[in-house]
Amino acid sequence: MFNDFNVLLFNNKNNGFIRQHKSALVALVKTSDILIIICLFSAFLRSSYYFLESKQNLILLVAILVFEFFATLNNLYLIPRGVRFLFVIKNTITAWICSAFVVMVTISFFPVFDDTQKYHIFLWLLTTPFVIIFWHLIIRLALSALRLNKKNIRRVAILGATTLGLDLENILIKQPWMGFSFTGFFDDRAPFSDKRLASVDVIGNIKELIEKAKNKEFEDIFITLPMQSEKRIKSILSELRDTSVVVHFVPNLVAFDLVGGKFENFNGIPVIKIFDTPHDGGVDGLSKRLFDLIISSSILLVIFIPMLVIALMIKLSAPGPVLFIQRRYGFRGEEINVWKFRSMRVCEDGQDVTQATQNDPRITKFGQFLRKSSLDELPQFINVLQGRMSIVGPRPHAVAHNEEYRSQISGYMLRHNVKPGITGLAQIRGFRGETDTLDKMEGRIKSDLEYIHTWSIWLDIEIFIMTIFKGFLHENAY
Repeated sequence: MFNDFNVLLFNNKNNGFIRQHKSALVALVKTSDILIIICLFSAFLRSSYYFLESKQNLILLVAILVFEFFATLNNLYLIPRGVRFLFVIKNTITAWICSAFVVMVTISFFPVFDDTQKYHIFLWLLTTPFVIIFWHLIIRLALSALRLNKKNIRRVAILGATTLGLDLENILIKQPWMGFSFTGFFDDRAPFSDKRLASVDVIGNIKELIEKAKNKEFEDIFITLPMQSEKRIKSILSELRDTSVVVHFVPNLVAFDLVGGKFENFNGIPVIKIFDTPHDGGVDGLSKRLFDLIISSSILLVIFIPMLVIALMIKLSAPGPVLFIQRRYGFRGEEINVWKFRSMRVCEDGQDVTQATQNDPRITKFGQFLRKSSLDELPQFINVLQGRMSIVGPRPHAVAHNEEYRSQISGYMLRHNVKPGITGLAQIRGFRGETDTLDKMEGRIKSDLEYIHTWSIWLDIEIFIMTIFKGFLHENAY
């Protein structure tokens, strides 16, 4: 009997109970999330207040409706197999933050809770997203366990023995939790001159692939043929229309070196942005700006008195202004004024800017300490509050340096697709101080572009924490 039930749930031939009832299972997960919200609300409030007024229960209803709206909008319940759990964490927290915001605004306009109840509401708002994430983690682990035991598996074929296809094969084989069983490569082209492709085991041609698809020998086909094979791909797709397989087209976007690229709908036409900022508006832009505001305002409160002491020491060490205002390229290549504590006897900011070198006679003794410890950059937290800079991002270079290097380093100006930062990926990797060779500048730019390619709010947090431990003091800073 158990074996019969096992076959009903997971057997590939009958397409499996899980696949047949996907909509019902999604509804079940949605319902479980709602029950978590209700149970925690009851635990924090009804334990102390057995009866709540209808207006107070309305707050619970508002929270549920807003959370479910944004959770559905962000596809929290329609997660493809290849998506990492970080996607679930991000979208759960995003949906709950929106819900919590509406709840707090509603409470501020309609004060139906006393102070003690508000404290319980705060605990409820704080706890709920983590419980929901934990529940989704249990679901993910349960599905992963089934797939590791060869249950709930989708058989996959790759059409196109290309380097992109090899990368995809590597993911399918090394990530068994996704529940894909790799059948093999199909292609008409052979042999291959590329050494990496020479070892590919092509098990059939395109005609054989289509026949196997019609015989339901696999559920998914990933097409990784070169993008210039448009006519060929169209012909293959026309043949595959007579099958029930799920067809995925994998464009080789890596070849275009996307920077902050994304898909968008341009009045009904699908468009791929090649060069763009990874956090221009939306949830990503909001989370980036909130991170900047919270960190910069908190740090300025802590360092206000030390900054006054530094200002006094600068005045005593050498005549001149306390602050040095430099012209830099900011977001989208717009010129901005960046503030620093003055560390030199002169203030260069023209067309010819000489980088500071070791034992530079222009640097005062106190200025040398400021530069070595990065304390000269503390006023830039004010730039962050102004919105000109970010806590984390590519360091802003002098305008004169930009004009020099943009013609020597490919992609140099793409670093301006994000706001310049006080610290960045390049800085924690040791690319600080004088860039006296082109190789050093290329290393810095490579790290800057990698940061933009892989940006997430979690990467910002990681870089900020690493800067605290090792980024402020560096032997190359002088």
